[in-house]
Amino acid sequence: MTGTGGPAAGADELDAAFAETVRRTGAAVGALYLLAPAESLLVLDVLCGAPAELAAPWSRVALGAPAPVADAVREERVVWVGNQGEMAHSYPRTAAALPYSLALAAAPVTGTRPWGALLLMWNADARPSVMTPRERGNILSSCRRLARLIEEAVESRSWSPVPGDRPRVVRIDAGHRTTSPESAAADFVERLPGGSCALDLEGRFTYVSSGACELLGRDAEHLLGTLPWQSLRWMDDPTYEDRYRAAVISRGPVAFTACRPPDRWLDFHLYPDASGISVRIVPSGTPAPPAPAPHHSTSTVAPARAGQLYQLTHLAAALTEVVGVQDVINLIADQVMPAFGAEGLVLSSAEGGRLRITGYRGYPPHAIDRLDGLPLDTTFTPAGRVLNSGIPAFFAEPEEMRRIYPEAPHVSGKKAWAFLPLIISGRPVGCCILSYDKPHHFPAEERAVLTSLAGLIAQALDRARLYDTKQELVHSLQQALLPGELPTVPGLRIAARYLPATRGMDIGGDFYDLIRLGDAAVAAVIGDVQGHNAAAAALMGQVRTGVHAHANLGTPPDQVLAGTNRLLTDLGPDLFTSCLYAHLDFARRRVTLASAGHPPPLLRLPGRGTRSLDVPPGPLLGIDSDADFPVTRIPLTPGMMLAFYTDGLIETPGVDLDDAIDRLAGDLARADDRDLEALIDELLSKSCTAGPRADDIALLVLHAEAHPPGGPPDIPGGDHT
Repeated sequence: MTGTGGPAAGADELDAAFAETVRRTGAAVGALYLLAPAESLLVLDVLCGAPAELAAPWSRVALGAPAPVADAVREERVVWVGNQGEMAHSYPRTAAALPYSLALAAAPVTGTRPWGALLLMWNADARPSVMTPRERGNILSSCRRLARLIEEAVESRSWSPVPGDRPRVVRIDAGHRTTSPESAAADFVERLPGGSCALDLEGRFTYVSSGACELLGRDAEHLLGTLPWQSLRWMDDPTYEDRYRAAVISRGPVAFTACRPPDRWLDFHLYPDASGISVRIVPSGTPAPPAPAPHHSTSTVAPARAGQLYQLTHLAAALTEVVGVQDVINLIADQVMPAFGAEGLVLSSAEGGRLRITGYRGYPPHAIDRLDGLPLDTTFTPAGRVLNSGIPAFFAEPEEMRRIYPEAPHVSGKKAWAFLPLIISGRPVGCCILSYDKPHHFPAEERAVLTSLAGLIAQALDRARLYDTKQELVHSLQQALLPGELPTVPGLRIAARYLPATRGMDIGGDFYDLIRLGDAAVAAVIGDVQGHNAAAAALMGQVRTGVHAHANLGTPPDQVLAGTNRLLTDLGPDLFTSCLYAHLDFARRRVTLASAGHPPPLLRLPGRGTRSLDVPPGPLLGIDSDADFPVTRIPLTPGMMLAFYTDGLIETPGVDLDDAIDRLAGDLARADDRDLEALIDELLSKSCTAGPRADDIALLVLHAEAHPPGGPPDIPGGDHT
């Protein structure tokens, strides 16, 4: 949120209010995320209590991601995680990337509209695992204040709440502290046995005692301002950096033992707070472990930093959760590109001997048109070579690529590239290209992380392609089994909807149908085959066929169900089916219904309320070949509405079925009937169908506007036979 001339006053006020919130809540780390304009994405805008590099894996969070800040915004609630166990249960991806003793709260920052989310983290060992109502109220009050500051700034046009490329890092000033201690304090430290030093939150030495210099084997002038794992080669191990990260994030004491070559073992005790980390170093009082001291290679290739390893862990966890190809593209664009500073992305899949571009960012359409469909062995770009060799190619500047591929830099317009082959068991899956608008040097450790990431992307892309193929097949099968288009019936408005279960194959046995029976009658059918898999869908097709065959013969409703029941009994599918059949006779103005164990339909009459119809059910289809199905008759009156549904719409764990039906009837009574499709949308939204569904849902709504002229008078009441 900065203007062209630097941080605006509105941003300063927001930063101050944010820092005050972190200080007042006693949080070790705080983060403010803002919604990116026109994107379903949360971007880290302000950070407190941790360096920006440490937060890099979580600088961009998709609004649909299984993450605390995303849930807080999406569900408009405070998310509380009291300890690492709760984290692992509720947010396994976050727990894998943050394996520390943490408690956190995420709350929506909402005013006239949602602006983002506030994230606060504490040391779980230093506070109760339950958030008090007062704490919750204080956090929500702070979020409202942050939202108000954003809206005042927007109204005054002092700045626009657009998050920058890198978060602003603010400090909590708990009294003035200098990095150079007073002489009395220095003397006190020098008198202590062992060594003492101080690190800032970035991990750099800000003070080193003479005892620490002796134990570490370096002078203070070579240590101050440096990172331990850079100035001390024997500490250049991700394990030690991880201990620093644990201290910064958890704000709790951390201890570890390290070996200064050749055989001097030292104990390090880290004591963090909001201003930095105090470190005590003493010779280890225990014998050296039998394992040899860590090997320190003379190679110029440095091991990957702990931050990068955790970044890789975070991205690996995220890639295991993607479902379709578009999910893979979005994750690479939202998390991989920012993590490595890339401005361009091209993701290609190997199909039919060619590289088909499945997604891209940061490229003009004409460049994509030129790159799409290149053969797998292309020499136009390095993609062919990396796929054949399985070895990534990195180009730090255009001249490096131009020497081998003279046309490629001109087409893309980029200045640096990383070509990552996506290969599984020797089989090319595709190619991932990250590109940069300026020359970019690829350090050895960054190349190693990108190479490892390419294998994970290949696995995710291959799974996603299989999933999309399966979904296309499932969708085609489901659409083939359901009626493609319901018939038009004069005087009758019709709307229907089918929603598959979100678990399993996204295919099921729920179905609906409307069968035209001459000019003066129509049959409405709804049913539910046990299960939501391919077997259920296949049986559903057989049930629809049986119902159609009997209905077109002019058979009464009870006999339609009886004939279909005998068919299923003979087939012996080991799956049971509920079904409701309604015959609407416009000439006699009468509706005749029969049920095979199906939930009762809802009847809405103008000015007379809405209720469930008393339709005595017979047994489920496929159980008893000699079963009878009672018949119910009601008048067909102008303005009446009938709603047929399957149990997926009403069944909720812990809720009585009759209560659920009554609630659905109430929703139908209040719904606007001018647009039946909108009416169905409203019924579905109020029935909690937006989240994961364990069962599929079918819904059929009929509204009788008028009846053909010249028919006999209405039948005064309903009856059962």
